[in-house]
Amino acid sequence: MSNQDILWGIAPIGWRNDDIPEIGAENTLQHLLSDIVVAGFQGTEVGGFFPEAKVLNKELSLRNLKIAGQWFSSFLIRDGLEEVAKDFHKHCANLQQVNAAVAVVSEQTYSIQGTKKNVFTDKPYFTDEEWNTLCQGLNELGKIAEQYDLHLVFHHHMGTGVQTLEEIDRLLENTDPNHVHLLYDTGHIYVSDNDYMTLLKKHMNRIKHVHFKDVRPNKLEECKAAGNSFLDSFLDGMFTVPGDGCIDFTEVYQTLLDHNYKGWIVIEAEQDPAKAHPLEYALIARKYIDEKLFQKVTV
Repeated sequence: MSNQDILWGIAPIGWRNDDIPEIGAENTLQHLLSDIVVAGFQGTEVGGFFPEAKVLNKELSLRNLKIAGQWFSSFLIRDGLEEVAKDFHKHCANLQQVNAAVAVVSEQTYSIQGTKKNVFTDKPYFTDEEWNTLCQGLNELGKIAEQYDLHLVFHHHMGTGVQTLEEIDRLLENTDPNHVHLLYDTGHIYVSDNDYMTLLKKHMNRIKHVHFKDVRPNKLEECKAAGNSFLDSFLDGMFTVPGDGCIDFTEVYQTLLDHNYKGWIVIEAEQDPAKAHPLEYALIARKYIDEKLFQKVTV
């Protein structure tokens, strides 16, 4: 049993990773999309290696797949709204061409997610003035997204200035709910705060996009003890797909249904495809969804 208002996708990050382009480089777009069909998902998010809209649309059409959205690195604090808005217009125009639903925005000023810094201890923090710049800028980017029939969904993320529940609270309190929405990522908030339900219940009314990412607790502790960077943590297997870690997605999914969530749930697990066979793990996620969510959660 499933909610017809929810679309199920799986992110390309299991096949190829934009942060480390050399891993999974042998996985072509056609391979990735066909795997997604085999695993029974309805769509994906745009990866950095995806082709122009016309080419992508043909490949999607051949497989009856849809695009949920795409990541956008904003630098509102570093570069200012005017500069960021130029790039965001282009981003949204491309997403409109592939009939996407959301523009995923993450503020990357001072981010350490692509560095060798300890992601568990060295995250950045914003000043009051920087918070104001960010929130005012996001309100304007949200209005831009709407010009292209998109929702701006903000992605809280390990290694950035908006990572913890306290920081997410501040961002949502100081942005316009009509224009700025939330991407809820189970894995990122669990690794950050050791809790994933408080955020969901507290800000359910702002959530317009969801990432289901699981966490291997033993790997998480190993990565913390080693002082790993974000990239090293996922290469070491900290993240995985639902059904292979410690997060109870039945509770998450039931809460979404209880609040009439409409939109995408995207399976996302940053992993090294040389260690975690992408199709194998996509099928693990599919099995978990079918057996644990659809059969045990009430609509």
